Amino acid sequence: MTDGRPQRALMIAAVGRVGLAPEDVWRTGLLLGGTLSLPDVREYLHQRLDLPAPESDILAAAVNTLLRGTGMNLAVPPMAEDAPEGSGGGIGDLGADAAFLLTDEEQEQQRLEAVRRTSLLDTEPEERFDAITRRAHERFRSSSVIVTLLDEHRQFLKSAIGPVEQNMPRTRSFCDTTIRESVPVIVEDAFDDPRFRWNPLVLGDPFIRFYAGHPLRSPDGWAVGTLCVIDQEPRTFDAEDEADFHAMALEVQAQLNA
Repeated sequence: MTDGRPQRALMIAAVGRVGLAPEDVWRTGLLLGGTLSLPDVREYLHQRLDLPAPESDILAAAVNTLLRGTGMNLAVPPMAEDAPEGSGGGIGDLGADAAFLLTDEEQEQQRLEAVRRTSLLDTEPEERFDAITRRAHERFRSSSVIVTLLDEHRQFLKSAIGPVEQNMPRTRSFCDTTIRESVPVIVEDAFDDPRFRWNPLVLGDPFIRFYAGHPLRSPDGWAVGTLCVIDQEPRTFDAEDEADFHAMALEVQAQLNA
């Protein structure tokens, strides 16, 4: 068990300073492979519960992920750096929770290695993925639902419903933005989003107006692909939609990591 030395103190400070909710930390932790319940996360952040190092490290990684882009100059260390000298491992043993110690190029190399470890690039469709995309298609009644893996140059479709190009260049793909984010990317109207309004997929075939993309992570936390819902008409995406989308993404992620 951890006694919550600098690691937990820094987490609590970051959560309070930026105004993160325990729900944000919990959801992001699930995406990074955590198994804690929301009450456990709350109890831990209120210093009423101790956690084994692996679960504490996942929460630290979740906080670091949420801090990116806030401008806050703080990184919560993994437990290995909070332990006695000589007891920890190297960066390569820590996965994405050590991303703040790596350059952008090193992070991408680690991510690509995680993609390759799935052994799913250029494989045939599988019912275990297709069953989830069919349910998502029925639930959201969209023109397209896809499960992707992104390697160095392209977007590979492991499962697809609708008019989406196989092996699309990453430079054109909405999903290239999604894998860089800690939370789902929801674009209710691409014409109103400066990131995408000039994208060829908006101005031309398949004329995307709505996009919801959820990052899918390897067991060590790297974003290897996405679950996406796409439509040709703008639409809203409410809290119930987001909750169902998140649940389906976790199902896909479990299959990627099986």
